[in-house]
Amino acid sequence: MKIIKYTGVLLLLLTVLGFLYNNFYEDPRYAQIRTTDTQASHHTKALFHNLKKLSKDKILFGHQDDLAYGVGWKDWHQKRSDVKDVCGKYPAVFGWDMSQLGKKTCNIDSVDFQQMKGWMKEVYQMGGINTVSWHFDNFANGGDSWDIKDSLRTVASILPGGVNHQAYKNKLDHFAKFVNDLQVGFIFKKNVPIIFRPFHEHTGSWFWWGADFCTPEEYKSLWRFTVTYLKNEKKLHNILYAYSPDIFKDEAHYLERYPGDEWVDILGLDDYHDVGLSGNIEHLTERLGTVARLAEERDKVAALTETGFEAIPHATWWTDKLLDGIKKDSMARKIAWVLVWRNDRPDHHYAPYPRHGSAANFIKFSEDPIMVFEDNLPEVYKLAKK
Repeated sequence: MKIIKYTGVLLLLLTVLGFLYNNFYEDPRYAQIRTTDTQASHHTKALFHNLKKLSKDKILFGHQDDLAYGVGWKDWHQKRSDVKDVCGKYPAVFGWDMSQLGKKTCNIDSVDFQQMKGWMKEVYQMGGINTVSWHFDNFANGGDSWDIKDSLRTVASILPGGVNHQAYKNKLDHFAKFVNDLQVGFIFKKNVPIIFRPFHEHTGSWFWWGADFCTPEEYKSLWRFTVTYLKNEKKLHNILYAYSPDIFKDEAHYLERYPGDEWVDILGLDDYHDVGLSGNIEHLTERLGTVARLAEERDKVAALTETGFEAIPHATWWTDKLLDGIKKDSMARKIAWVLVWRNDRPDHHYAPYPRHGSAANFIKFSEDPIMVFEDNLPEVYKLAKK
């Protein structure tokens, strides 16, 4: 009994010492990592630093809703994954969406938010990375993100002074509660770092925050208000912020609604067009090169934040299109990750599942030396020892 007692005391002491070290010892290297939130947690700053470091010669693979469901299954907390079923490895990056936050489930994929929290914690404990998008409902008319019939002034209406500003703050309050619940640990809990990617694909006009429905200054103001509110008012210090337009014409177009270097950690690109039937993969290479160069100039992280070819009808698409499009240019390949969209059903999926026509090629893709999955993902939430 004494051995058990002393072992328990020793474990408690080690836990306390670990907490004190991680939270009060100021490693001067963290102060040198420049993130949007100057008060970002050590784990969050380390994630930013390590993503930049990895992007020099590696690319992480990501998949939306990977643990929640796949083609033909929806199995709560069994850590099942279509990606793992095919290649034997989990993704390194896991995407989630906040649509309908404040209600029970996400309305674009029916994922229960309590379940989502559990999966996001699992991802962190696996060493993986969580990235979050948000298909906001239309604050002006109650429609969904794609309801644009009355959207000419929706963005203006949720800015400070707008008629829907308080409703927008209420949504952000729900988000803050969700993020604050992402804690792991037994006695001393740690907040799980996330990458937040709001108001995405804004160079298009299929969402109410798109280019046709707000001015560049309104978009920038909305972005800056959102970041300020979350980090200053809600005290969230475990978020990296990702800016992710859809396809763009040139550098000026990409930066047209860019809120500024002090408001963004990750420069992203959402691109389905260039990798699909009517697209030109060389355009993906060019766009990624621009994004990566802009990120490098600004000391940011670059990423292909959302992409994919629905149902993947080409058997060698993974290597001959996606991977080749990224690797053929030395600057384009400096993206930290590529994330494909969700697997829902046989006619709507973006990663292979067992016996899929592209499964063998996906295995080859996953084995390429540049690609990183969860099994070979190095520690991203700590700085390497000196």
